Amino acid sequence: MTPDAPGALDHLAALGRVQDDFLASIGEVDPETPVPWCGRWRVRHLVVHLGRIHHWAAAQAGKAREVPLGRGPFVLDEFYATHATEVRETLERLGDAEGWTLVGNGPASWWRRRQLHETLVHLWDLRASSQLPVTADPVLWGDTVDEVVTVMQPRQQAMGRMEPLPAPVRLEATDSGRTWSLGGVGEPAATVRAGSRDLALLVWGRRTPDEVTVAGDADALVDALARRLTP
Repeated sequence: MTPDAPGALDHLAALGRVQDDFLASIGEVDPETPVPWCGRWRVRHLVVHLGRIHHWAAAQAGKAREVPLGRGPFVLDEFYATHATEVRETLERLGDAEGWTLVGNGPASWWRRRQLHETLVHLWDLRASSQLPVTADPVLWGDTVDEVVTVMQPRQQAMGRMEPLPAPVRLEATDSGRTWSLGGVGEPAATVRAGSRDLALLVWGRRTPDEVTVAGDADALVDALARRLTP
């Protein structure tokens, strides 16, 4: 894998910006709009889901059980704003204190990156459901790819949720020059070239192989994407 893009990414500051974009977008989209990438969900389900995830992550970071939020219905923008603020302020307060993470005990700050990319992908879901544009920041979206390659996919494999890939798939970001080896080291079965956002959406199940450039064994990419790379 190539080194990180120039400049350290401030995950907490970026989380705040993406949360603000998500909150502002709630009023731009009909809550009954279908979200095709999320099964039978409509926008209202997506908003409540992300708010609940923020609430849950704040508790995880503090090594506590979350207080049940009830079934609703909720005022969507108020509900989301409350729990976006909750997780952001919790993560700022806890700093690197020990918390629970998806990969065992670790610093509470681990959740800054996880919540950033959870929010970024769902911001795309929210806006794309109504054909609204989403800013393509190569640094941010490249970090989304990196999280899948270095954290999410290895965790899925370790938990027995997917079988190891027969051979890795190389991912090349055309807008940043970054590269990743999905599925481990070794000679790749296929090489995928696309912008950072499209690579991120690909590994998160929002893009299909025919929407990117593939060299080598295209079936290897199809197989990899069918193996539950993410939860």
